Amino acid sequence: MAWLVLVISGLLETAWAVALDRSAGFSRLLPSAIFVVTLVLSMAGLAYALREIPVGTGYAVWVGIGAVGTALVGMLALGESTNLPRIICLLLVVAGVVGLKVFH
Repeated sequence: MAWLVLVISGLLETAWAVALDRSAGFSRLLPSAIFVVTLVLSMAGLAYALREIPVGTGYAVWVGIGAVGTALVGMLALGESTNLPRIICLLLVVAGVVGLKVFH
């Protein structure tokens, strides 16, 4: 259960990062509210998962999911550049996250 919560928390990290960008420095209400809610839920999920998963592994997986998710949203929905080197780097992050789970 801790791993499932950790993955969901990582996805929520993506949500709060995108909402933070869209809040325009907290000048827009809806993205700012989404940021606060998803940030709290993401942190709460991380805290719950760390009761069973070592902090080094849990935090690295959480950040990796959030970073890859945010980069993918940027490339697929926000017009950020998509090129082979970026995709390879994201795949390396995914490989590292999977490796941390497999060798946990």
